[in-house]
Amino acid sequence: MFVGALVALAPRPAAAQDDITIGVSWSNFQEERWKRDESAMREAIEAAGAEYISTDAQSQSAKQLTDVENLIARGADALIILPWDAAAVIPAVQSARNQGIPVVGYDRLIEHPEAFYISYDNREVGRQQARAILKVQPTGNYVFIKGAPTDPNADILHKGQMDVLGERIESGDIKVVGEQYTDGWAPSVAQENMEQILTRTTNEVDAVVASNDGTAGGAISALAAQGMAGAVPVSGQDADHAALNRIARGTQTITVFKDARKLGRQAAEVAIELAQGAELPDIPNTRTWDNGPRGVPMTARLLEPVPITRDNLNVVLEADWIDRATLCRGVETDAVEVCR
Repeated sequence: MFVGALVALAPRPAAAQDDITIGVSWSNFQEERWKRDESAMREAIEAAGAEYISTDAQSQSAKQLTDVENLIARGADALIILPWDAAAVIPAVQSARNQGIPVVGYDRLIEHPEAFYISYDNREVGRQQARAILKVQPTGNYVFIKGAPTDPNADILHKGQMDVLGERIESGDIKVVGEQYTDGWAPSVAQENMEQILTRTTNEVDAVVASNDGTAGGAISALAAQGMAGAVPVSGQDADHAALNRIARGTQTITVFKDARKLGRQAAEVAIELAQGAELPDIPNTRTWDNGPRGVPMTARLLEPVPITRDNLNVVLEADWIDRATLCRGVETDAVEVCR
């Protein structure tokens, strides 16, 4: 919940494009992908003649609040925020809005009616993960390794997963033998959680629906220790290089490609438009979206994700997301067409 009532203030006077400063608050750089997002975002901001300034919250909610105030003090005309804790950051968002500074919630939902939300369609990501696992394992004991409890996207992803798997669970075809959030989306936490589930079930696990590639990697490490890696399908998302290599080697079933370069560029463009005085409804290719935990209506742009399995690894090669040597490291070339 954000503190205080919404304060309707006139926005700052629109700035000329070459006088604009865009402040970006990053939650951390733990995941491989955030450096890609940042590179594309910074390039787009600077190509437009604006200035890029940024901070790294280093996985600390209190630091992120201070970081946002610091970006405002340094003259940010608009903010892009990747929240560490989506609820804890709301007072900083409200402070920015009280000062007439527009805010773009980046990739992770910040459920505030005056923040623009840009991400990939996370519910569809969850559906794509579940469909791929269900295709290869239609029955049996399932484990859900969810994202961080402080990130609303974790629950949005799980809703998508349940859109596909819910009926099978209700019918008894699928039995949920483990379901665990992952603090900070940390692979080490995911591995520990998976180890505990394997111990509790005496390794009676047939499928793992992990919510991103980091948690997938942790789960696969736990499976590998029991000689089960490759025998149990595992999902992920983000198309991390390590995950794509795991797909080629057969230990991960699916990742979901959400081109971070595209998302970073579009977030930069939206922030610049808002800094120039555009209102939220003026931004093209948006929709009203209210599927967050509190049902707050948001102005959102949701990009379409692409599921990646062994059958279409050519997609990430053709997109120059990964090179063939990295993708195919350790792969028996006869096993994967793109590695031949």
